[in-house]
Amino acid sequence: MRHPPARRFRNLVTAFLAALAIALVPLLAGPVQAAPARTASSSDAALAAAGSGYWHTSGRRILDAQDQPVRMAGINWFGFETANYVPHGLWSRDYKSMLNQMKSLGYNTVRMPYSDDIFKGTTPTGITYANGLNSDLAGLDSLQVMDKLVDYAGSIGLKIVLDRHRPDASAQSALWYTASVPETTWITNLKALATRYKGDTAMVGIDLHNEPHDPACWGCGDTTTDWRLAAERAGNAVLSVNPDLLVFVEGVQTVNGQSTWWGGNLAGVATAPVRLDVANRVVYSAHDYATSVAQQPWFNDPSFPANMPGVWDKNWGYIFKQNIAPVWLGEFGTTLQSGIDQKWLAALVDYLRPTQTYGADSMSWTFWSWNPNSGDTGGILKDDWQTVDTVKDAYLASVKAPDFGGGGGGGDDDTTAPSAPAGLKVTGAASTSVSLSWTASTDDTGVTAYDVYRGTGKVGSATGTTYTDTGLTASTRYEYTVRARDAAGNTSPASQPVAATTSGTGGGSSGCEATYKVSSDWGGGFNADITVTNTGTSATKSWQVTWDWPGNQTITSMWNAAHTQTGRTVTARNAAHNGALTAKASTSFGFGAAPGGAGTPTLVCQAS
Repeated sequence: MRHPPARRFRNLVTAFLAALAIALVPLLAGPVQAAPARTASSSDAALAAAGSGYWHTSGRRILDAQDQPVRMAGINWFGFETANYVPHGLWSRDYKSMLNQMKSLGYNTVRMPYSDDIFKGTTPTGITYANGLNSDLAGLDSLQVMDKLVDYAGSIGLKIVLDRHRPDASAQSALWYTASVPETTWITNLKALATRYKGDTAMVGIDLHNEPHDPACWGCGDTTTDWRLAAERAGNAVLSVNPDLLVFVEGVQTVNGQSTWWGGNLAGVATAPVRLDVANRVVYSAHDYATSVAQQPWFNDPSFPANMPGVWDKNWGYIFKQNIAPVWLGEFGTTLQSGIDQKWLAALVDYLRPTQTYGADSMSWTFWSWNPNSGDTGGILKDDWQTVDTVKDAYLASVKAPDFGGGGGGGDDDTTAPSAPAGLKVTGAASTSVSLSWTASTDDTGVTAYDVYRGTGKVGSATGTTYTDTGLTASTRYEYTVRARDAAGNTSPASQPVAATTSGTGGGSSGCEATYKVSSDWGGGFNADITVTNTGTSATKSWQVTWDWPGNQTITSMWNAAHTQTGRTVTARNAAHNGALTAKASTSFGFGAAPGGAGTPTLVCQAS
């Protein structure tokens, strides 16, 4: 990254001293060599001043070398931590093309997970060299490939955070050490990376260990399990060889008996903050996920998603709000297949504070993930490793900051908001859902997304001009508005409101009534029974029961009835032996489904 002349001279001196130190002092990791220094090029002149140099902290803000506030708004690109020992997708694309695409979408930071295996001279697999792709990676080991990626990222203005994701490529670990990878190896390798990239401001920090979880504790004082103490030991070791780096410290799973996502509980910071020998270097990192990863009790709260800010405040948001330190949401993701997940992501993006409104006085983040092959979340790229999932990407538009400060996902000069969406109307209303459509807005640079509001709360986003709001209550009136958003984060005035009332549950007016009971739920799946009662005065010939799942549940088996499922909508029809019911008579059928934690859906029963 190019600097003004005085800073360029100082950086050259720093690079010379770093090289001299490397020549005189053997690295603790043995064969690890210093990364080749990146030379200034004409393309560096185009890089914005904001975000330059190494970064430090001040209260809840991250500041660049000129003390300008910066916002990390990035993406996770995994693979170094797997048995490929290199970021995934290079089997079909050139690494420069990947990084260029990230940059073009408005991501400014890349979090790269790795395992300690890459310090063993590992040979990457899964890299194509066809048609000249990745030609400069041929013959390199994993660390040398990492050098190339860090160097090129820096040349186009991206920042890198290296994430010690696993002790080895086989599996995640609860603690920062295992029997085969002791704490001494962990710290030695962290120091080796800090030394390797000393003087290269593209690599701004290290995430010390990914997702510590039970039995890891925070502040318990046991040196074998107290993650806060281990983070201090490792953080100070990193800073002893490269005092300019940021040290990213994740949470644990359980604090004072209260549990959340692995690495997502930072409640202990309030009474036991991380203490490092170099001031203004700690950034606390949380992880948060949706139901496509696992069910959590807060998703079943009747007030969801209005309850979520309180959950986030308790676990990690208070650190930012109380000006203790910066907060970086290092991982969050979802397949977006569930209506619950859509509401969760919309609420979370609002909680992170839109760049257009708050600038860099906002929480930083890196979305999980760039890769489409993350089984429980998918990625920003689709399975061809080329096409962008524009729906996911649109959810993140308001919190992007490619220039590291204000301005959202577009250029600094775009301050013109789109026109308000017109013609908002209800195109359908079922017992648990409402469908909407509207006329496209106009904008000087183009609309990237439409945000849909139910009352005053945002329930989701769409890239087109239609949206279906799901998980609603039968026989209930709802009011909707829509706002358009452009690439710079400018938001239009609200559309004219429209009201919709969901249909009733059916019940006696349709000739039958259905009741629902879960017989067992083991998290990964559940069994349930439904009882159908003839509420009419004459015998039925047949019946059917319909419902919409609140999440991404799928029927796996059904007995005493036949079923079809389209998306979240399930229709169960009587079997040959139980369709005829005399007046007031009942019959039952059951099913298995997955995953668990579905709650009780609203049933619509119809008989003939």
